[in-house]
Amino acid sequence: MLTNSDLVELTNFRRALHRRPEISGEEAETANTIVAALKRMSPSRIVTGLGGHGVAAVFDSGQDGPTVLFRAELDALPIEERNSSIEWLSEISGKSHVCGHDGHMTMLLALGRMISRRPVAKGRVILMFQPAEEDGSGAKAVVSDPAFEDLEPDWAFAIHNQPGSPFGYVATRVGLMNCASLGLKIMLSGKTAHAADPRDGVSPVLAVAKLIPALDALGHGDGGPRNNNFRLVTITHAKIGEPTFGISPGKAEVFATLRTATDASLESLEVAARDLAGSLAKEFGLGVSFEIHDHFAASINDAEAYAVAVEAMDAIGVPYGEESVPMRASEDFGVFGWNAKAAMLCLGPGEDYAALHNPDYDFPDDLIPIGSSIFERIARDLLGST
Repeated sequence: MLTNSDLVELTNFRRALHRRPEISGEEAETANTIVAALKRMSPSRIVTGLGGHGVAAVFDSGQDGPTVLFRAELDALPIEERNSSIEWLSEISGKSHVCGHDGHMTMLLALGRMISRRPVAKGRVILMFQPAEEDGSGAKAVVSDPAFEDLEPDWAFAIHNQPGSPFGYVATRVGLMNCASLGLKIMLSGKTAHAADPRDGVSPVLAVAKLIPALDALGHGDGGPRNNNFRLVTITHAKIGEPTFGISPGKAEVFATLRTATDASLESLEVAARDLAGSLAKEFGLGVSFEIHDHFAASINDAEAYAVAVEAMDAIGVPYGEESVPMRASEDFGVFGWNAKAAMLCLGPGEDYAALHNPDYDFPDDLIPIGSSIFERIARDLLGST
């Protein structure tokens, strides 16, 4: 159980994290802060530098049993915070915890306090603080790290707050929870010319004019992500030449986010987008190249892990259902489910709460005891207590 003193300390800790956000791949200070907090709980060991700045605290019972991993995220977003209602605003210009990862980390530390005071009877609990969730690179880096081999979980659980759901309500289901997605950067190259003589060059303008609507047409969102055929292409950025009036452009870039209900569908959609861009480049005499960014695997809830989570929520009186899931948004948790029974839970801060990634979002501290209590009950149900 968390005491009132715990909740005050954890709230202050969460707000301190909020003041010092670090974006994907830059979470060194955040990781050090987490390690300092974990040391006070005397875990069996702490592993650092996982997949970058990742941190894992291991609470080992010393008895045979499963390994249960609970994950939170270290990183913040490159968004300028604008929120006049709080005193713990970001102190780092252009960066902010407007996705709630500061709250997720704090829930995990609350779980650590409870496990350290009342250890599990068998197996291991691992508190995993993952780097680089926001760009989809962190989970793959963590599980590919040789140090992770000794931490490989049998079960994995995560909670993400989900504005739009009632306060304290958990949205979850068996199967797809978060879509697979990737960012495809398409680069077209031709030859510049004087704006008075555009025929002397090879301009990508007409190719881009055809490419953007054609990419959009590759998507079909009928039925939303519950439909395995769901595909969505979102154009997020385009640039043609330089901002000048005297030059006919010789290069262009188009950024497109591809989103599907399955990893296999994402591969197929990427091939279609590349083929489309290649065909148009050939039609207009252009070179074409590609880059992949922000690649997220689909997050799939295992039926057994879902059942464990539901049983835990029933036991402590947390309401749950399938409202608002699966989400079109991606989440870098799916990788942990490739070799473990995994489940993602989406915890509501309120129907009218500020949306994630909005500059006025702030994690509600009253969710800390709810989320950590769900985690603790899962751990006790799977591993018992001394």
